[in-house]
Amino acid sequence: MSTYRLTTLGTNTDLLTLPFGQPLADWVDDRIVHVPRGISRHVVRFVEAGGEIFAIKEATDRFVLREHGLLRALAERKVPVVEAYGTVVERSTDDGEPLGGLLITRHLTFSQPYRSLYTGRTLPDRRDRLIDSLAALFVRLHLAGFYWGDCSLSNTLFRRDAGALAAYLVDAETGELHEKLTDGQREHDIEIAVMNIAGEIFDLQAAGLVDEDLDVGEVIEAVRSRYSSLWDELTDDILIPPGENYRINAALRRLNDLGFDVSELSIKTEPDGLRLHFDTHVVEAGHHQRVLFELTGLRVQENQARTLLGDLWRFKAKWESALGHEVFPDQAARRWLDEKFYDTVGRVPAELRGKLPDAELFHEISEHRWLLSEEQGRDVGRSAAVASYVNTVLRDLPDTRVDLSGPPTEEFAPVFD
Repeated sequence: MSTYRLTTLGTNTDLLTLPFGQPLADWVDDRIVHVPRGISRHVVRFVEAGGEIFAIKEATDRFVLREHGLLRALAERKVPVVEAYGTVVERSTDDGEPLGGLLITRHLTFSQPYRSLYTGRTLPDRRDRLIDSLAALFVRLHLAGFYWGDCSLSNTLFRRDAGALAAYLVDAETGELHEKLTDGQREHDIEIAVMNIAGEIFDLQAAGLVDEDLDVGEVIEAVRSRYSSLWDELTDDILIPPGENYRINAALRRLNDLGFDVSELSIKTEPDGLRLHFDTHVVEAGHHQRVLFELTGLRVQENQARTLLGDLWRFKAKWESALGHEVFPDQAARRWLDEKFYDTVGRVPAELRGKLPDAELFHEISEHRWLLSEEQGRDVGRSAAVASYVNTVLRDLPDTRVDLSGPPTEEFAPVFD
């Protein structure tokens, strides 16, 4: 009789009926589903259990338990990572043969691997945006004290976020969590990353998936420079000249615009003014997400939250202008949700609405409406904008949803542990 020890953070009992007594590569189960994914050194399967989609990766018990702990710790530090759901260790077959452990994570909905984004044609400037999102993820990881050790595009998933991309860490098995990283650790981590990224792009070129004349050196230099620029902006001291204290609030707003909050600030007086220092241990992402959630209950990505809040504040201002007096933000939010947000996304045909999250749909339709209105010199209206967007953009977008009927994707290399 096979044996195992399953530990989860939820109560999805359908997981208990999975064939844990077999090597993951041998699983034959009608709950295995097709999910777009990148290349992995390990065997990975995606399964549907109790209405949820999970990724299951096989490694040694030690690696499984360690990576599960790292993913949980990073999530607690507000770093964008896949959600660690559980582990299966101490596995054996019916004959008593030992098996590797299993790491169970929730599938990151609406996410895409880099190969889909780098070789596709669905997102303007997609390669620049991919680099920007990867640099931002690196900064968040390093601020949290995490040394990745094996960063690559394959170890990252990407979500569309109001025209930008948001990057999520998928594989943490080689990482180390520290109280604070040294400059040497950060620099070494970046060097490993650019070497891995260069190799992945060369592989795409060799397979004919990207142009051979793409300058890989420019790509990796862009990763370095964008990481350094964002890191410096978040961590360098700022000198405020005498009489310009207003710039303190401007600096804080700039950090909010970048998607970070500052909960601790030190100010030191100097002959040339005030020197501001932000404690990097207490900087975390999600300012606009939290504001939008408090007002509307919508859980979206940071850039999406920023654009939705902008639309909400414009809606509030127009309403106040018509009334001649101020409107409370929560009142405006309730009316905006019904009259703008849900009315707009509700006009998208049901069979296409699931291609993108509602927040991304709303953002893209709003952008499309603005472009059409600019072209025609008049406001084309909401109905016309939705119809045009659906027919000229949305129908051609790849579907990032899970295919419950398709075969499992086989993209893994031998394990070298």
